[in-house]
Amino acid sequence: MRYIKGIERNQKVLFPESIDEYVEENNLVRFIEAFVETLDMKELGFVYSEPKEIGRKAYNPAVMLKLYIYGYIQKIRSSRRLEVETQRNVELMWLMEKLTPDFKTIADFRKDNIKSVKKVFREFTILCKRLNLFGKELTVIDGSKFKAVNGKNRCYTRKFLKSELKEIDEKIEVYLEEIEKADKEVQKPRKIEKVKIEESIKKITKEREEIQKMLKEIENGEKEQISKTDSDSRMMKQSDGGYKVSYNAQISVDSKHHLIIDTEVTNEGNDRNLLSMMSEKSKEVLGAENLRVAADTGYYKESELEKCEEQGIECYVPSPKSSTNEKEGRYGMEDFRYDEEKDIYICPEEKELTYRLTYERDKKQIRKYEYSKCNQCLTKQNCTLSKGNKVIYKSQYEQTIKKVRQRCRENPEIIQKRSSIVEHIFGTMKQSYGYGGGFLLKGIEKVKGEFSLMGLVYNIKRVQNILGVRIMIESLQQA
Repeated sequence: MRYIKGIERNQKVLFPESIDEYVEENNLVRFIEAFVETLDMKELGFVYSEPKEIGRKAYNPAVMLKLYIYGYIQKIRSSRRLEVETQRNVELMWLMEKLTPDFKTIADFRKDNIKSVKKVFREFTILCKRLNLFGKELTVIDGSKFKAVNGKNRCYTRKFLKSELKEIDEKIEVYLEEIEKADKEVQKPRKIEKVKIEESIKKITKEREEIQKMLKEIENGEKEQISKTDSDSRMMKQSDGGYKVSYNAQISVDSKHHLIIDTEVTNEGNDRNLLSMMSEKSKEVLGAENLRVAADTGYYKESELEKCEEQGIECYVPSPKSSTNEKEGRYGMEDFRYDEEKDIYICPEEKELTYRLTYERDKKQIRKYEYSKCNQCLTKQNCTLSKGNKVIYKSQYEQTIKKVRQRCRENPEIIQKRSSIVEHIFGTMKQSYGYGGGFLLKGIEKVKGEFSLMGLVYNIKRVQNILGVRIMIESLQQA
């Protein structure tokens, strides 16, 4: 039959004289090799960056770093799988110079050098800056939830702990009734069963004490939730409406080539307190005097917008339409003029809303303005459905809010292209790169390091698509 035939297994063949001949010139492992070799491992703080003269020899941290970068690019994050790959993968044999560390050594390297790995991400960002791959025209910020190494059944909230206490108390009550019943049965004493019940009570009482201790920590405000496997992780709402114990991973992305500028990981369930932090970090990395930043409505918080404006950061964050009047087509805040000299608001019917009082809400000062004769107005239904008068609440950040709203109205194209710049990156990470299963490390500091490694891999692959491996290596040598 006419099929393509392979080589007989017992036939002798002549392999290339060196393993280098198995790796093509445009193979990405050649860039990984060249990039890591430019790093100062001692300056970055890697363990064993200075070999000791006595004792057992250690693996060169540069070699181990190459292994991890390659592994995360190839969707191989498990230390056990990486150990197997070093023994059978020709690319890794070339990259590792045929070294085959065991899985424990591989795992310990990641654990012990996680802070240094974060610095490697920054080094690649510096390289991208030198190659003018960042346009610095617009930075987009977004976040996504990544599953933590902590199951739902090992995460405790106040509501759950209280229900557990109630259930335990009911069990103890049942056990006590059983003991009392056993004591009353004089003719047929049940000593063995009584001992078993007492042991169960002792065990469940100990469990109750532990639950009470956790509940006390939550009620004292020390923690919002308690996670047993990974204490830093939190139960968070996912995009599909469900809940998982997760971390909130943040990225800032440059609009020119959609490269990640910086990464961060928090255990906050939403993004409202993260805009200024991510913006300031991006501004520092890019070395820009001024920065334009776009984010979705989830980042809208008045105090955060104010911080950004103070730092020379121009924000494009659409405000949520929380006003019922605006949603239903009645007059909104934009329809009322503010007279700074008189400190009054003027409605579309030229009526004056005068200042009444100042109070504090959500750690910000609120000024209240009111018109006293709304019931005499013929167009009141266009303004409010309230039985009383029209009231306006002015935040201490009102000037910043107006500025940001006007900016968003005048530049709708920025708001529209925000999602196309940043959202596909999380999709690529989770689906194409296999990070959808979540983090492998425990503790927020280690998770931050692992996410930096994920960001580094994304940027390397992105630059490969833009420049190609050969130009990347040449640019690296020139830089």
